[in-house]
Amino acid sequence: MTPPHRTRLTFHGPLSAPRADALVQRLTRHHPTTVLDIGCGSGELMLRVLAATPEATGTGIDLDTDDLARGRTAAADRGLASRARFLEESATGTTRGPADLVLCVGSSQALGDRLPDALAELRRLVTAHGRVLLGEGFWERTPTPGELTRMWPDAALTDHPDLATLIGMTVDAGFRPEWTETASLDEWEAFESGYLADTEVWLAEHPRHPLAEETRQRVDRHRARWLTYRGVLGLAYLTLVPTA
Repeated sequence: MTPPHRTRLTFHGPLSAPRADALVQRLTRHHPTTVLDIGCGSGELMLRVLAATPEATGTGIDLDTDDLARGRTAAADRGLASRARFLEESATGTTRGPADLVLCVGSSQALGDRLPDALAELRRLVTAHGRVLLGEGFWERTPTPGELTRMWPDAALTDHPDLATLIGMTVDAGFRPEWTETASLDEWEAFESGYLADTEVWLAEHPRHPLAEETRQRVDRHRARWLTYRGVLGLAYLTLVPTA
Protein backbone atom coordinates (compact mmCIF):
# COMPACT_ATOMS: atom_id res chain seq x y z
CA MET A 1 0.00 0.00 0.00
CA THR A 2 1.34 3.41 -0.98
CA PRO A 3 -0.07 6.71 0.31
CA PRO A 4 -2.76 8.24 -1.95
CA HIS A 5 -1.89 11.53 -3.51
CA ARG A 6 -3.71 14.48 -5.15
CA THR A 7 -7.08 12.75 -5.65
CA ARG A 8 -8.89 15.81 -4.24
CA LEU A 9 -7.37 18.28 -6.70
CA THR A 10 -9.16 19.39 -9.85
CA PHE A 11 -6.30 21.68 -10.91
CA HIS A 12 -2.65 21.36 -10.02
CA GLY A 13 -2.47 24.93 -8.81
CA PRO A 14 -4.43 27.59 -6.88
CA LEU A 15 -7.36 27.81 -9.30
CA SER A 16 -11.02 27.73 -8.25
CA ALA A 17 -13.84 26.43 -10.42
CA PRO A 18 -15.45 29.91 -10.78
CA ARG A 19 -12.16 31.43 -11.94
CA ALA A 20 -11.59 28.52 -14.33
CA ASP A 21 -15.06 29.05 -15.83
CA ALA A 22 -14.37 32.77 -16.31
CA LEU A 23 -11.00 32.03 -17.90
CA VAL A 24 -12.51 29.55 -20.33
CA GLN A 25 -15.20 32.04 -21.32
CA ARG A 26 -12.61 34.74 -21.94
CA LEU A 27 -10.09 32.50 -23.72
CA THR A 28 -12.66 31.11 -26.14
CA ARG A 29 -14.14 34.45 -27.21
CA HIS A 30 -11.90 34.48 -30.29
CA HIS A 31 -12.90 30.88 -31.20
CA PRO A 32 -9.52 29.12 -31.14
CA THR A 33 -9.23 26.03 -33.30
CA THR A 34 -5.88 24.85 -31.92
CA VAL A 35 -4.88 24.70 -28.26
CA LEU A 36 -1.41 23.94 -26.89
CA ASP A 37 -0.99 23.21 -23.18
CA ILE A 38 2.61 23.47 -21.94
CA GLY A 39 3.29 21.32 -18.89
CA CYS A 40 -0.33 20.20 -19.09
CA GLY A 41 -0.42 17.72 -16.23
CA SER A 42 -3.84 16.08 -16.51
CA GLY A 43 -4.97 18.88 -18.84
CA GLU A 44 -8.12 19.87 -16.94
CA LEU A 45 -8.16 23.46 -18.21
CA MET A 46 -7.44 22.39 -21.79
CA LEU A 47 -10.29 19.87 -21.67
CA ARG A 48 -12.67 22.55 -20.43
CA VAL A 49 -11.60 24.81 -23.30
CA LEU A 50 -12.21 21.99 -25.79
CA ALA A 51 -15.64 21.32 -24.32
CA ALA A 52 -16.51 24.99 -24.86
CA THR A 53 -15.16 25.08 -28.44
CA PRO A 54 -16.36 22.02 -30.39
CA GLU A 55 -14.28 23.00 -33.44
CA ALA A 56 -10.99 23.00 -31.53
CA THR A 57 -8.32 20.37 -31.05
CA GLY A 58 -5.80 20.35 -28.22
CA THR A 59 -2.30 19.08 -27.56
CA GLY A 60 -0.95 18.74 -24.06
CA ILE A 61 2.71 18.03 -23.42
CA ASP A 62 4.25 16.95 -20.14
CA LEU A 63 6.81 14.53 -18.73
CA ASP A 64 4.65 13.07 -15.93
CA THR A 65 3.25 9.79 -17.24
CA ASP A 66 0.70 9.43 -14.42
CA ASP A 67 -0.76 12.88 -15.07
CA LEU A 68 -0.88 12.23 -18.80
CA ALA A 69 -2.71 8.96 -18.22
CA ARG A 70 -5.27 10.76 -16.06
CA GLY A 71 -5.70 13.32 -18.83
CA ARG A 72 -6.34 10.66 -21.47
CA THR A 73 -8.88 8.96 -19.21
CA ALA A 74 -10.66 12.24 -18.51
CA ALA A 75 -10.75 13.06 -22.24
CA ALA A 76 -12.28 9.68 -23.03
CA ASP A 77 -14.84 10.00 -20.23
CA ARG A 78 -15.96 13.39 -21.62
CA GLY A 79 -16.09 12.33 -25.27
CA LEU A 80 -13.04 14.45 -26.14
CA ALA A 81 -10.52 11.72 -26.92
CA SER A 82 -10.62 12.39 -30.66
CA ARG A 83 -9.77 16.07 -30.12
CA ALA A 84 -7.23 15.90 -27.28
CA ARG A 85 -3.69 14.53 -27.47
CA PHE A 86 -1.52 14.02 -24.41
CA LEU A 87 2.14 13.64 -25.33
CA GLU A 88 5.05 12.63 -23.13
CA GLU A 89 7.77 14.99 -24.30
CA SER A 90 9.79 18.03 -23.32
CA ALA A 91 8.50 21.48 -24.15
CA THR A 92 12.02 22.78 -24.76
CA GLY A 93 12.19 23.91 -28.38
CA THR A 94 8.83 22.30 -29.09
CA THR A 95 7.54 22.26 -32.66
CA ARG A 96 3.92 21.76 -31.58
CA GLY A 97 2.98 25.41 -32.26
CA PRO A 98 1.91 27.87 -33.29
CA ALA A 99 -1.52 27.53 -31.74
CA ASP A 100 -4.48 29.88 -31.40
CA LEU A 101 -4.46 29.42 -27.64
CA VAL A 102 -1.39 28.56 -25.58
CA LEU A 103 -1.82 27.57 -21.94
CA CYS A 104 1.24 27.81 -19.71
CA VAL A 105 0.12 27.68 -16.10
CA GLY A 106 2.92 27.22 -13.60
CA SER A 107 5.07 25.71 -16.34
CA SER A 108 7.21 28.49 -17.82
CA GLN A 109 10.33 26.69 -16.56
CA ALA A 110 9.59 24.02 -19.17
CA LEU A 111 10.34 26.59 -21.88
CA GLY A 112 13.55 28.07 -20.48
CA ASP A 113 15.56 28.60 -17.32
CA ARG A 114 15.03 32.37 -17.52
CA LEU A 115 11.57 33.95 -17.67
CA PRO A 116 12.45 36.26 -20.62
CA ASP A 117 13.45 33.19 -22.63
CA ALA A 118 10.22 31.43 -21.74
CA LEU A 119 8.18 34.49 -22.74
CA ALA A 120 10.00 34.63 -26.08
CA GLU A 121 9.06 30.99 -26.63
CA LEU A 122 5.42 31.70 -25.82
CA ARG A 123 5.46 34.55 -28.34
CA ARG A 124 6.81 32.09 -30.95
CA LEU A 125 4.20 29.47 -30.13
CA VAL A 126 1.05 31.63 -30.46
CA THR A 127 -0.62 32.59 -33.74
CA ALA A 128 -0.85 36.23 -34.75
CA HIS A 129 -4.40 36.73 -33.44
CA GLY A 130 -4.27 34.15 -30.67
CA ARG A 131 -4.03 34.30 -26.90
CA VAL A 132 -1.67 33.06 -24.22
CA LEU A 133 -2.74 32.25 -20.70
CA LEU A 134 0.32 32.60 -18.50
CA GLY A 135 0.12 31.44 -14.90
CA GLU A 136 3.28 32.74 -13.27
CA GLY A 137 4.55 33.22 -9.74
CA PHE A 138 5.36 36.66 -8.34
CA TRP A 139 6.21 38.09 -4.95
CA GLU A 140 3.19 39.59 -3.23
CA ARG A 141 5.72 41.26 -0.97
CA THR A 142 9.48 40.96 -0.60
CA PRO A 143 10.26 37.88 1.49
CA THR A 144 12.63 38.23 4.40
CA PRO A 145 15.94 36.32 4.41
CA GLY A 146 14.51 34.08 7.14
CA GLU A 147 11.44 33.28 5.07
CA LEU A 148 13.56 32.41 2.06
CA THR A 149 15.51 29.85 4.07
CA ARG A 150 12.23 28.10 4.98
CA MET A 151 10.79 27.95 1.44
CA TRP A 152 11.97 25.59 -1.30
CA PRO A 153 15.65 24.58 -1.48
CA ASP A 154 17.92 27.45 -2.54
CA ALA A 155 15.01 29.92 -2.64
CA ALA A 156 16.16 33.39 -3.68
CA LEU A 157 14.66 36.82 -4.30
CA THR A 158 15.53 36.41 -7.96
CA ASP A 159 13.25 33.37 -8.29
CA HIS A 160 10.28 35.67 -8.97
CA PRO A 161 9.60 39.31 -9.91
CA ASP A 162 6.93 41.49 -8.41
CA LEU A 163 3.67 41.79 -10.34
CA ALA A 164 4.48 45.09 -12.06
CA THR A 165 7.84 43.75 -13.23
CA LEU A 166 6.24 40.52 -14.44
CA ILE A 167 3.69 42.39 -16.57
CA GLY A 168 6.43 44.66 -17.90
CA MET A 169 8.39 41.58 -18.96
CA THR A 170 5.42 40.28 -20.95
CA VAL A 171 5.12 43.63 -22.75
CA ASP A 172 8.84 43.56 -23.55
CA ALA A 173 8.37 40.06 -24.99
CA GLY A 174 5.76 41.26 -27.50
CA PHE A 175 2.43 40.98 -25.68
CA ARG A 176 -0.25 43.26 -24.32
CA PRO A 177 -2.01 42.15 -21.13
CA GLU A 178 -5.69 41.78 -21.96
CA TRP A 179 -6.56 40.67 -18.44
CA THR A 180 -4.71 40.51 -15.13
CA GLU A 181 -5.89 38.52 -12.14
CA THR A 182 -4.20 36.81 -9.22
CA ALA A 183 -4.95 33.74 -7.14
CA SER A 184 -6.71 34.52 -3.88
CA LEU A 185 -5.61 33.29 -0.48
CA ASP A 186 -8.67 31.00 -0.45
CA GLU A 187 -7.51 29.42 -3.72
CA TRP A 188 -4.00 28.92 -2.37
CA GLU A 189 -5.28 27.32 0.84
CA ALA A 190 -7.69 25.06 -1.03
CA PHE A 191 -4.91 23.93 -3.35
CA GLU A 192 -2.26 23.31 -0.71
CA SER A 193 -4.73 21.60 1.62
CA GLY A 194 -6.04 19.43 -1.20
CA TYR A 195 -2.50 18.58 -2.25
CA LEU A 196 -1.78 17.07 1.17
CA ALA A 197 -5.22 15.96 2.39
CA ASP A 198 -5.20 12.35 1.15
CA THR A 199 -1.76 11.71 2.57
CA GLU A 200 -2.56 13.37 5.89
CA VAL A 201 -5.59 11.09 6.34
CA TRP A 202 -3.50 8.05 5.34
CA LEU A 203 -0.87 8.97 7.95
CA ALA A 204 -3.54 9.28 10.64
CA GLU A 205 -4.91 5.84 9.74
CA HIS A 206 -1.55 4.08 9.23
CA PRO A 207 0.85 5.56 11.81
CA ARG A 208 2.98 2.39 11.99
CA HIS A 209 3.11 1.59 8.28
CA PRO A 210 6.69 1.01 7.00
CA LEU A 211 6.33 4.10 4.78
CA ALA A 212 4.79 6.27 7.47
CA GLU A 213 7.91 7.96 8.83
CA GLU A 214 9.33 8.87 5.42
CA THR A 215 5.91 10.09 4.28
CA ARG A 216 5.38 12.10 7.48
CA GLN A 217 8.68 13.90 7.03
CA ARG A 218 7.90 14.73 3.41
CA VAL A 219 4.41 16.03 4.22
CA ASP A 220 5.54 18.04 7.24
CA ARG A 221 8.32 19.60 5.16
CA HIS A 222 5.91 20.58 2.39
CA ARG A 223 3.39 22.05 4.85
CA ALA A 224 6.07 24.09 6.59
CA ARG A 225 7.19 25.50 3.26
CA TRP A 226 3.77 26.55 2.04
CA LEU A 227 2.86 28.09 5.37
CA THR A 228 6.02 30.15 4.99
CA TYR A 229 5.21 31.42 1.49
CA ARG A 230 1.49 31.79 2.30
CA GLY A 231 0.66 35.43 1.55
CA VAL A 232 4.17 36.05 0.21
CA LEU A 233 4.18 34.11 -3.07
CA GLY A 234 1.41 34.98 -5.50
CA LEU A 235 0.29 33.47 -8.77
CA ALA A 236 -0.83 35.73 -11.61
CA TYR A 237 -3.13 34.58 -14.38
CA LEU A 238 -2.33 36.83 -17.35
CA THR A 239 -4.31 36.71 -20.57
CA LEU A 240 -1.83 37.95 -23.18
CA VAL A 241 -2.42 39.20 -26.71
CA PRO A 242 0.52 39.11 -29.17
CA THR A 243 1.37 42.50 -30.63
CA ALA A 244 1.37 42.84 -34.40
